[in-house]
This record gives sequence, C-alpha cells and structure tokens, in this order.
Amino acid sequence: MRTKAIVLMAAIAGLTFAGCQRQADDGPTELSGRLFVFNYRVATASYMITLKKIAPIPEGTTAVAEFENPMGGDPLVVHEKIYTFWDKITLESPDLRCVRKDRPYSVSIKLVDASDKTIQTIKTEVKSDLDQTVLPTKPLVVGPSYTKNPDVFKADGSIDYGHDEACPA
Repeated sequence: MRTKAIVLMAAIAGLTFAGCQRQADDGPTELSGRLFVFNYRVATASYMITLKKIAPIPEGTTAVAEFENPMGGDPLVVHEKIYTFWDKITLESPDLRCVRKDRPYSVSIKLVDASDKTIQTIKTEVKSDLDQTVLPTKPLVVGPSYTKNPDVFKADGSIDYGHDEACPA
C-alpha cells in the first residue's frame, strides 16, 4: 500500500512539472502589458508595451516594434537594444496624434539576435478607453520647472487648449 502511494505521488508530481514546462517555440518573452499613455501636462500620447522575460535572451538581441500610426500611413518603428540581465522589457512609441476610443491598433514586435535572425514574433492590439481629444494640442507647461506655457495661458487671462483638426475620421 505504501509503495502505491509513493508511486502515485511521484506520478502526480511528474505531471505537475510537465504542465509547467514552456513550449520550445514560445520564445524568451511573453506579453505582460499594453496600453496607451496620455500625459496631459505635456500633451502627449504614446503606446507602451511590456514584455516579461521567461527564458534567457541571447547577447546582442534587439526588439523591433512596429506600432500602427493612428494618423494613418506607415507604421511607427522603434529599435530597442535588449540587455540580457533585464527581467522586464518596456517598448514605447514616439508621440502619437489622433488616438480614438475603442479602436484596436495593431502592434508587431520582433526579437532579433545579433546575426539578425528572428527569435520571436509577437502580434497584439491595443485599445484606448479615451479619445486623444482629452489632451490639449499644446503642452500646458514648458521647461524643467513646469512654467505655464504662454501659448496656452495667455497674458490677458484667456486659455487656449487648441483643437486638433488634422485627424482622420
């Protein structure tokens, strides 16, 4: 009876560890976060994607991220060197215009090693729960001490947040 219990416990442990194994073709990272960042103070919006390292990453690896351009046209491309000691990788797009609420925007990420061989590809979509129209078109502050922007806060006391008319419908 005791031998059967030991064999059963070993079988359960073996199945448990087998279930935790990573598939060989998954790649060294997994998607851990994706969102739009709206910075009201400086009137910017950007994509932010985070990846979690789940396996060793070869020395000399680069992430190439292609973000759909909300204004249309060519995607916005970012090349980010990945360091082997990083546990989390953060990829951020250049500043955006024309982000629309509830519209899915595509993002494609490739990890390429030093010899330019693709070691992982990740495709995802990002949706915003806000339109970029919540942002002013000009930064509210300028300079390192956050001085009020005179283009927004006029000398006569009026305020001009601007309105972006250049966005596609």
